Amino acid sequence: MRYYLKKMRGGGQGLPAVAAKEIFWSWLGAFVGIGLVGWLDARFFAPEDLALLIGSFGASAVLIYGTPNSPLAQPRNLVGGHLVSAIVGVALFQWLGAIPWLAAALAVSLAIACMHLTKTVHPPGGATALIAVIGSTPLHNLGFSYVLTPIGLGVVCLLTIALLINNLAPSRQYPITWW
Repeated sequence: MRYYLKKMRGGGQGLPAVAAKEIFWSWLGAFVGIGLVGWLDARFFAPEDLALLIGSFGASAVLIYGTPNSPLAQPRNLVGGHLVSAIVGVALFQWLGAIPWLAAALAVSLAIACMHLTKTVHPPGGATALIAVIGSTPLHNLGFSYVLTPIGLGVVCLLTIALLINNLAPSRQYPITWW
């Protein structure tokens, strides 16, 4: 027991302070990226009850606009992590949707394993898989179309804005690597 408690003490350094200009670029990217996805949702999808604006996109915004140099924020991880996780989530809902707790646990855990195998780890992907299981009836009715819309379309919007906004800032370069 002592061994585990000792490991949980931490002792590493916290995050450094972030310059005001970096905070601005992070804010601008997140505002425009999430704003675009939200506008598209309201303009084209809301009447059909298709939620283009999903929670995992908020977490992606933190990574791609707030920490654009992170390996987890790179395009391969952003796009691949969401798409792989969406496929896993839909498959698990279709297979075990009658047992939601099991479908949810397997969807998230298998999404993580699949992201590792495909070298596309993007933490918000876990939420994308979970949303496929716990989402509304209209979302479940999408089946594997969920992978393309809302996930694929939303990710393309977020990535496009990340490429534009992050490269406007003289202190930023995005992406660091594509694949």
